[in-house]
Amino acid sequence: MNDSFSELWSPHRFKVFYGGRGSGKSWAIAEALIVMSNLSRLRVLCSREFQNSIADSSYQLLKDTAERLGLSHRFEFLETEIRHINGSRFFFKGLQQRQAQSVKSIEGVDICWIEEAQSVSQVSWETLIPTIRKAGSEIWVSFNPLLADDPTTKLFLTDAPPPGAYVRKVNFDENPYFPEALRRQMEWDRKNDYENYLHVWEGFPRTISDAQIFRGRFTVESFPDDLWQKADRLFFGADFGFANDPSTLVRSFMYDNRLYIEYEAFGHGVELDELPALYDSVPLSRSWPIKADCSRPETISYLAKRKGFNISAAEKWQGSIEDGIAYLKSFDKIVIHPRCRHTAEEFKLYSYKVDPKTNEVLPIIVDKYNHGIDAIRYSLDGYITQAGLDEFIRLGRG
Repeated sequence: MNDSFSELWSPHRFKVFYGGRGSGKSWAIAEALIVMSNLSRLRVLCSREFQNSIADSSYQLLKDTAERLGLSHRFEFLETEIRHINGSRFFFKGLQQRQAQSVKSIEGVDICWIEEAQSVSQVSWETLIPTIRKAGSEIWVSFNPLLADDPTTKLFLTDAPPPGAYVRKVNFDENPYFPEALRRQMEWDRKNDYENYLHVWEGFPRTISDAQIFRGRFTVESFPDDLWQKADRLFFGADFGFANDPSTLVRSFMYDNRLYIEYEAFGHGVELDELPALYDSVPLSRSWPIKADCSRPETISYLAKRKGFNISAAEKWQGSIEDGIAYLKSFDKIVIHPRCRHTAEEFKLYSYKVDPKTNEVLPIIVDKYNHGIDAIRYSLDGYITQAGLDEFIRLGRG
């Protein structure tokens, strides 16, 4: 079994595995359940929100897994359940309201597996959890997150999941058997529709698209490491960390009316004397000017006078963030190299505030997911100006 799922064999009230497509979650769970039920007598309830027939269940996957493991001769595959010669039994039930009573009627469940849990309603969770009440019983959950405010996402993917919950994100890059056909589709999505790639393959919940500041303005794809030599210059920008915020350094260049973001350094809890090593991880950071957050003049002075970086403060003014966003949107496209993973995630998540009652997108920028983006804005100091913005608007580029 993939080591990513080793905790299936340790006791936890909730075992939650989530992530994107192609991670092998269902296969790993089915394998663990078949092996466990072969070793000891278990009552396993396999559920999902909607199950109109046995064809909608995990029945076939469990049967295929038993055959693959050479254990099918020890099981009896009946019309609506699976039985083992040692007394283990698998039941298959839907959770939606009209089937809730049949779930409640199953006593002595050792393991309940909720597959495709992104569709489970709040009412179903409130019904199911107290139903699985046998001493030592467990609830296994596998899902690909759908929306940030779905009941399952809010229940498990928060800072305070239920007591006894083990929560693990698993994606395609941890699956040693990731099919080549899926890999080709994944690479296509990453290049052509990065927002969709993050949702489908990286397991990020979908957000309200209209609130995404850079929606449709960026792509994530590889480009030659020497492409920058065709540009006029390189740009380096630094944002200094504070508390839980990361310290960042981002390198980019402009070419053919595109902004190429090619290297990043992100570090949490980086001490002042550790910043030089972080910056040195970005090629040529000591050879080119770096523009940084002007709110930390003492840090800028330390890096410039004592550590030899050509670093200075970027100018700020009332509205400089909005002006910077408008300037970034003026490029035909922002191209982010796949190695700049944190920056790419920020471009997807950087958003305007949404009114929670009306779902209206408000002209207020949320101060989150912006540390790499702020570094990029600082790096373009002198290019992002009010006069420059007026010119872009005059040309119809704003």
